[in-house]
Amino acid sequence: MRQRFIAPAAVAVTLLLAIPASAAEPAPGAPGAGDPYYPDYGNGGYDVSHYDLRLKYQPENDRLDGTATLLATTTQELSRFNLDFALDVRDVRVNGRKAAFATSGAHELEITPDRPLAKGQRVTVVVRYSGTPSKVEVNGFTSWHRTPDGGVAANEPEAAWWWFPSNDHPTDKATYDVSVAVPDGTQAISNGVLTSERSQAGWTRFGWRSDQPQATYLATLAVGKFDIVKDETSDGLPVLNAYSKDLGENDRGARASIERTAEVTEWLAGVFGPYPFNAIGGYVPNTDTGYALETQTRPFYSQRSFSAGTNVSLVVHEMAHQWYGDSVSVHGWRDIWLNEGFATYAQWLWSEEQGEGTAQEISDYTYASYPADDEFWTVKPGDPGPENQFHDAVYDRGAMTLQALRNEIGDDDFFAILKGWQDEQAGGDAEVRDFVAYAEQVSGKPLAALFDTWLYEPSRPDAPAAKGGGTERAKPARPEKPQSWSDIQAAKHGREHGKHAEHGGEHGHGH
Repeated sequence: MRQRFIAPAAVAVTLLLAIPASAAEPAPGAPGAGDPYYPDYGNGGYDVSHYDLRLKYQPENDRLDGTATLLATTTQELSRFNLDFALDVRDVRVNGRKAAFATSGAHELEITPDRPLAKGQRVTVVVRYSGTPSKVEVNGFTSWHRTPDGGVAANEPEAAWWWFPSNDHPTDKATYDVSVAVPDGTQAISNGVLTSERSQAGWTRFGWRSDQPQATYLATLAVGKFDIVKDETSDGLPVLNAYSKDLGENDRGARASIERTAEVTEWLAGVFGPYPFNAIGGYVPNTDTGYALETQTRPFYSQRSFSAGTNVSLVVHEMAHQWYGDSVSVHGWRDIWLNEGFATYAQWLWSEEQGEGTAQEISDYTYASYPADDEFWTVKPGDPGPENQFHDAVYDRGAMTLQALRNEIGDDDFFAILKGWQDEQAGGDAEVRDFVAYAEQVSGKPLAALFDTWLYEPSRPDAPAAKGGGTERAKPARPEKPQSWSDIQAAKHGREHGKHAEHGGEHGHGH
């Protein structure tokens, strides 16, 4: 048989063509999670399953030293990857080996391991860091709030950058162990269950554990001098509330509101289904902020929220978020209606429960409060844009959307949807269109037009009329003000928060 001579160059080309696509060079992970509202928030190429944070904080000078250990799994072959972080980094290790690192942009930490990472590989990342969080600004703001006796990390949609490196987007949720050493006489408050408290050589170390998936912006840390009140619910769920010792006259209103958290949570479980986490509570530090935030298991409240006295409606709002926003998170920040519309509607249902105005009456009065030519009606709750993410329309028109849905499909299906959605989506994230599809599935009705009218049309819809006996109830020309209106408005002022409110944006974040 005659042999054919093949030149070496041809052999090289043949071998190159034979290499499978999977053997291509590993690529860097994306510097963002793909969210159109915040393109550089989060990162691509990996998924974090757990954060272990070991911190030391000195309130006198706002000095934070930390070691963050992240357990993750790669979702592609990686030559390098990013974390979202804004403090000073002194050392990074990947799988025990020193890794090169550099900063990019305002909050990107680029990490290059000493060898590429395979797809599906389990990875341990250790970052050692330090800084003065209150002096670190990103895009002109900080989410670390200095207090007379310490500091607090609480904001939306970003808060983690100032105290731990993370994949900062709600689509990558993880469990947490947070261990914080502070000077004796000072407390450290975080999410979940307090697992340890040990003192040594003038420092006390507090250990906190969150054992259910938690988005990064829902992780919180507060250091200061607190009065801590511990209890448990009737079914044994641990309750821990904390109040700064220098709240002054706001202390009474704060306690009269937050100490009802267990009662509110029990009631909400009847509306949304079983409480999804292993602890409840709330905390009020002495910040100069004016907003509240649904930090998981233990909402953050500004003391100003209670300057007029009790504000239980605000507690209802933040605890409702434990289901809508925390257990089921937004897939993208455009889906914010799934958080705010539902938490606002929970306040309306609480009013109904208390006999101080039905949800229909509050919807009627809210609708009449905004004239047809008001800019309010031009904001689309289903996709409001980043500049209007926390606009009143997302809350109020968002809640009216749910009243319109309730009127259309009836109470049985409506409340079945509120519970069933939580059961089906618990621990994950979702889009508005997922909820629309689920509501159609449960009710057996085509609802796309209803949701389009209320969530996406930049104009005033017809008011959501209640139905009864096959006819629509006539509406008074001037709806009567519900008894709960002032409480709901007080809660509304108490939820104005975040970088837009505190740092000069057009609209405040509302919670």
